[in-house]
Amino acid sequence: MSNDGKPLRRTPLFEVHKQAGARLVPFAGWEMPVQYSGILAEHKAVRERAGLFDVSHMGEFLVEGAGALAFLQRMTSNDVSAIAVGQAQYSVACLPSGGIVDDLLVYRRGEGRYLVCVNAGRLDEDWSWFQENHSDADDCSLSNASDDFAQIAVQGPLAAEILQPLCNLNLAEIKTYRFAEGQVAGVQCIVARTGYTGEDGFELFFAPQSAELLWERLLVAGEPKGMLPVGLGARDTLRLEMKYCLYGNDITTETTPLEARLSWITKLDKGDFIGRQQLLAQRESGVPRRLVGFVLEGRGIPRHGYSVWLDGVEYGQVTSGAMSPSLGRGIGLCYLPSGSTAVGTSFEVEIRGRRIPAEVVKTPFYKREK
Repeated sequence: MSNDGKPLRRTPLFEVHKQAGARLVPFAGWEMPVQYSGILAEHKAVRERAGLFDVSHMGEFLVEGAGALAFLQRMTSNDVSAIAVGQAQYSVACLPSGGIVDDLLVYRRGEGRYLVCVNAGRLDEDWSWFQENHSDADDCSLSNASDDFAQIAVQGPLAAEILQPLCNLNLAEIKTYRFAEGQVAGVQCIVARTGYTGEDGFELFFAPQSAELLWERLLVAGEPKGMLPVGLGARDTLRLEMKYCLYGNDITTETTPLEARLSWITKLDKGDFIGRQQLLAQRESGVPRRLVGFVLEGRGIPRHGYSVWLDGVEYGQVTSGAMSPSLGRGIGLCYLPSGSTAVGTSFEVEIRGRRIPAEVVKTPFYKREK
């Protein structure tokens, strides 16, 4: 059962994960695999070879019609008019307060045809927010198509090499944050060169009834290349090494995109959108705090929720933290006052009653070799 007492949701691949001996845990209202062969082994596989992820828990909305662009411009912070057909765009949806409802991806499938991919843990809240702000006057349809899609990701330096023999598209022609529609192992898919690991890779959207077939075909194709199925544990360490925000930890309704250093997807000059006035005011008055990356100078692992101390005063908490498999040291994210965010700034993280020295560093923590 989930924390709210509701039954946990299961992806179309739940039985496959169970039979594979994956350790299953509750996550964002879903029962998901946290690991198969071990977090370190899975993390290394993605960094060096490839990993296979079940991300079918993500939500999908369809926005279609003559007014689709205008509606999404109002609902999201980035400039949707800038994306071409076949292109994806990272963005956030904000409250009037400027707080973040969710971070999301917008895919432009055609003229007046968009797919919006949202986080699993925010699916119900996002759907309510989009519905609340949609009306007939918007001249576009809005539908929750989450049950119509499963999603699998192939991530790692060998992702294209593994996927290409199964795919009728030329993957070399699909650049980063671009997508095309074609077949993978005979299954009709949206094939997007996007991901949450910092490695090259693809995310496949397709009908749920084909999930087991596609998963097994990809596993067989990837086995000779050392590809492993990967769970939530390694997914978290991979994204943290890249300083990719996790909703509910690093960004919430109480944080703004300017505070989270997401100003690059917050186009305040594009025209009006929900939250813009408050964000303009925050920019004008000065952003009070900012999200930073840090490394521990001493031994320990900075976990989510651990206290952060600056100049002897408790300021906030670690929003995300882990032992970095790539760096071999504790890394994390937290908010600090804007005047104390420069690289090299020292502070402390309280771990089991002891304050461990930490230092603000340049991010991402990990840089992929070209």
